[in-house]
Amino acid sequence: MHYPRFFDDVEPIELYDPLGDFLGAFEDGIVQITYLDAVKFAGHSCPTVAGAYLMSKLALERLYPDTHPHRGEMRVLIRGAKDVGVNGVIGNTIAYICGVSDEAGFKGIGGRFDRSKKLFFGADIEAEVAIERIDNGQRVHLSYDPSIIPGDPAMKELMQKILANQAATQEKERFRALWQERVKKILLSRKLWDEMITIS
Repeated sequence: MHYPRFFDDVEPIELYDPLGDFLGAFEDGIVQITYLDAVKFAGHSCPTVAGAYLMSKLALERLYPDTHPHRGEMRVLIRGAKDVGVNGVIGNTIAYICGVSDEAGFKGIGGRFDRSKKLFFGADIEAEVAIERIDNGQRVHLSYDPSIIPGDPAMKELMQKILANQAATQEKERFRALWQERVKKILLSRKLWDEMITIS
C-alpha cells in the first residue's frame, strides 16, 4: 500500500486499552494509533482529519500526564450537530482514537468495557470539542482553526477541473500533492499548533 511518506513522521498516540488487554488483542493492552490509522478510518487525509488527530493527541496528553490514556473510558462531546459540516468526521475520528461510540457501540462484558453512549453531538459546551475522563470527570475543551496554514491558491481551480472531469493526469497529481502538502504542514508544524488549537 502506497501513501504519502510524511504519514510515518507523525507521532503516534499510545493508549492502554482495557478491553484489548482483557481479550488478548494487544500485549499488556498497549495500542498505538497512528495518523495512517485515522486516515484508514476516515477514508481520506485532509485538514479536518489532521485536526481531529491533533486535538485528540493534545487533549489526551493533558488528561493523562503521567500514564497511558485509558481507551474506552472517556466521553467525547461535539458542540455541533452530527449532520452539519465536518462535525461527523471530527467526532467519529476522535471517538475512534478514544475507543468510544454512540448508542451503537460495544455494550461491554459482564458490566465492564462498555463503549457505547460515550459520543455526543449537539453538546452544550463552549468549545468545538470536549474530551472527558469518566473516572474523575476531568475535561479538556478544544477548538481548531487551520486557516493559519492556507492551501495553495491553485488547488481551487484544479479541484473544479477534476470534479468536472476536465483535468489531465498531471493536474490530478499536482492537486493531490498540494492537498497533502497542506496536511503535512498542519501535522508537522508543531510550533504552530498553539495557534491552530485552543485548549482549556
